Amino acid sequence: MPATASAPAVLTARALLLDMDGTLVNSDAVVERCWRRWALRHGLDPEEALKVVHGRQGYATMAVLLPDRPMEQNHADNRAMLAEETADLDGVVPIRGADTFLAALEGLPHALVTSADEPLARARMDAAGLRMPEVRVTAERVGASKPDPEGFLKGAAELGFAPADCVVFEDSQAGIEAGRAAGMRVVGIGPRAAALAPDAHVRDLTQVRVEAGADGVLRLHITA
Repeated sequence: MPATASAPAVLTARALLLDMDGTLVNSDAVVERCWRRWALRHGLDPEEALKVVHGRQGYATMAVLLPDRPMEQNHADNRAMLAEETADLDGVVPIRGADTFLAALEGLPHALVTSADEPLARARMDAAGLRMPEVRVTAERVGASKPDPEGFLKGAAELGFAPADCVVFEDSQAGIEAGRAAGMRVVGIGPRAAALAPDAHVRDLTQVRVEAGADGVLRLHITA
């Protein structure tokens, strides 16, 4: 049974792989505004569209929602969507505890693994007042969107650790599935992750404390 905020636990790892949206940054307001408009333009139910957008790259979401549309059209629409989202930062805020959590990771092995491209990732991290990790796997650097594990596997490789030595922090179904497919343990963040049986679940990052041992092992204290 996964640990929850009411069941304190300690996970150990040698490296951490961090999603951005919903994990470090709350960008739901922007995502919902942009995708509602997109869904309406294409005659889709916005509420149904919002059930599949989180965690995936835009073109992959479009492929789910419009399965008969040519993929090149999805990629073109995705480029427009990324520009739209990068320009709209109203309501982008940090997840509670994200600043302290990232500060605790300075000098420790960690990477950002996000479905956003580099400009969008920088814009949202800046808007939230958060430090950008030095190692990043953004949308431009992978050939497949989450739930494919490519991004997490690439992040682990760049940090120099085996997948089994990594813990993923994620909020979405696509992201959690990607972490599992990569052979990694997963800490679920926030309400979307609660029903997805991650290895541990927390409301936000105030419930995670990172302790670095002299042996290079990171101990993640999951507390109420």
